[in-house]
Formats: sequence, C-alpha cells, structure tokens
Amino acid sequence: MNYEQLSLIQLDALKEIGNIGAGNAATSMSKLIQKKVDMVVPSIDIVAFDEVMDLVGGADNLIVSILFEIQGDAPGMVYLLFSAEEAESLVKQMTRNNAISLFSAEKDNEIAFSALGEAGNILAGSYLSALSDFTNINMQPSVPHISIDMAGAILTVGLLQVSEVTDYAIIINTKINDEAANHQGVNGQLLLLPSPESFANIFEALGIQDYA
Repeated sequence: MNYEQLSLIQLDALKEIGNIGAGNAATSMSKLIQKKVDMVVPSIDIVAFDEVMDLVGGADNLIVSILFEIQGDAPGMVYLLFSAEEAESLVKQMTRNNAISLFSAEKDNEIAFSALGEAGNILAGSYLSALSDFTNINMQPSVPHISIDMAGAILTVGLLQVSEVTDYAIIINTKINDEAANHQGVNGQLLLLPSPESFANIFEALGIQDYA
C-alpha cells in the first residue's frame, strides 16, 4: 500500500479513530491530574520522510521525543513529539508545579521525566487501544523511551529502520487543553511508523481497503 494514495475515506477513518483515542486519553489524563482536560485531533497528514523534519521545525530544532515500539500483530513504531517548551508546559500541568523542569540537574528532573513518560503511556496507549478495538488487531506499546535532542538525531534512527520498506509516515496532530489554564493548550505530534503490511491489515479490518 502506498501511503501517498490513501483515500479521503481512509484518512477520515484514521482521524475518527484518533479522536476516539484522544477522548480516552483525555479521560485518563483528567483522572491523573484531577482537572478537566479536553483533547482533540485537528488533523492527520501523510508525509514523505523528507517532510517530517520540516514539520518539527527542522533537523537542528531541539525537541522532546517519547518513543514506543508497537508490539503485537501490527508492528511498527510510535513517536510522540513536543517542542521543549510544550513538553515543559505539559509536565508543569501534570505535576501542578510551575518550578519543575525537564532540564534541571536536580531530583525534580526525575519527577518531570516520570510525568512525561506517563503522559506518553496515556496518549500512545489510548490511540493504539482505539485502533486495536476498531480492528480487532492486537497492538500494544512498549515501555517509553524519552529523548531530548535535535530532531535530526532523534528521528533518523526510526526513519532509517522503516525506510527500507516505505517512504511515508503518518502524522497525527494532537492538542491538549487544560480548561482551567489561561494559555492555548499543549500541541504535540504523534508520528506513526507502521510497516506497510500492518496498515494494509488495518484497512482490511476496517473494510475500506478497496477504496481509491
């Protein structure tokens, strides 16, 4: 299957699954931080690998990445990507501590990384759970691997692993809104790198593999 040729019906199906996953993630996040959280998936894009770096601000842009391997019947990889500022904002919301920082050398740094890993588990887990429920295909995320580095260094490894079989990735944009906050929310990107066979199986399970 050529990602570039996905139909509007297939993209709409992915977005609907993304919205369900986002709703589940918002519920889990709300329970965790004891605040009302709204989460939406405003867009899903199919992009060539050479466009991925541009979407995250360029290869030299500092980003925070949470990487998961997809285990089960539809293997692949998932990246959750945030700018350094967005990741810090998310951690502050989750810990309700405006002084905490991912970049601190103190013990607070461990708490910040733990919070970010939990956010990753919720977001990636909720999306894969929604996708799994829709398709009856077993998909489970691995433990999270958190990195803070230039986008080029972080993404090259994952892109190289799947570039042998495909040239495209699926970008699921997410927006997390704390309704009590005075800012515009936290924007992140979920980068889905499935094997071509995995997505062919997913669309077949959804009954839309024949649409052009």
